[in-house]
Amino acid sequence: MKLAMTYSYLKNDLDKIEEALNQTIHAKHPVLREASIQLLNAGGKRLRPVFALLSGMFGDYNIDRIKTVAVSLELIHMASLVHDDVIDESELRRGEPTVKAKWDNRIAMYTGDYIFARSLEYLTSLENPRAHKILAETMVELTIGEMEQIKDKYDLNQNVRNYLRRIRRKTALLISSSCQLGAIAANVPLKQEKALYRYGYYIGMSYQIIDDILDFTSSEAQLGKPAGSDLLQGNLTLPVLYAMSDNQFKNQIESFFNDPSSLTQEAIQPLLQQIKGSDAINQSFKLSNKYLEKAYESLNELPNIKSKHTLKDIATYIGKRKS
Repeated sequence: MKLAMTYSYLKNDLDKIEEALNQTIHAKHPVLREASIQLLNAGGKRLRPVFALLSGMFGDYNIDRIKTVAVSLELIHMASLVHDDVIDESELRRGEPTVKAKWDNRIAMYTGDYIFARSLEYLTSLENPRAHKILAETMVELTIGEMEQIKDKYDLNQNVRNYLRRIRRKTALLISSSCQLGAIAANVPLKQEKALYRYGYYIGMSYQIIDDILDFTSSEAQLGKPAGSDLLQGNLTLPVLYAMSDNQFKNQIESFFNDPSSLTQEAIQPLLQQIKGSDAINQSFKLSNKYLEKAYESLNELPNIKSKHTLKDIATYIGKRKS
């Protein structure tokens, strides 16, 4: 089953969010407008708006209020992708040229900044200081996560704890905030709001771990970018960290990292095969599953309504996804 089928009943509300996204990024400046529209048209799962909508269903569901946080959250996600592609020097995203590839780094950075600004501006229509504070804190943590990733590039002196702290900031907090802000916009009781926040956090951690597994196990066609992209950019993800328990493999990584120019798609193929042939992938799945189990446990604290079952189905899909 495709992921979108699990929440197909949200289509009308998701269409309203998509329309609002189009209107919000429509810049007066032609280059900003074209770059922003290209990013929007590249698509995506729109998971953050989905989590906001589903969380709002546990309270006083009002699409206009929830749409405000859903659009703001998706804009932050979009902006972070543009900045990511500059930092990682990525030419492709979802099989399409990135903003930096089509224009240049400066245009990409300004486009990301513009989308960030539009996100904050859009949220002002929601008169809830707590929601504004949570979104601002999320953006701060997201930025720190990006800085940590830059600092950790080509650094072999890091461990699984470093990795988990980094993905918490880069991925999990924006998803947990999506659940929390959807709940806040619908005046969901605090106990349930906290359960939704925890669910989002654990799902976000699992989602990023699976993403990092797929970077080694999926094809370029499935990924929309070359396999092993993180390793090519000097980023140590969970499968690599586990594989580095083998000293011979670690020495090979060290040799490449001492000469980053040697990191080419062709050169790393033997490393990719070693990772796939080791227990590193299985260990990574085990950790992902631990986070998924915690996500399921968080749902036990929520009323037994349709959106609860959908959140469970999404968690199951994330654990088994192939792209």
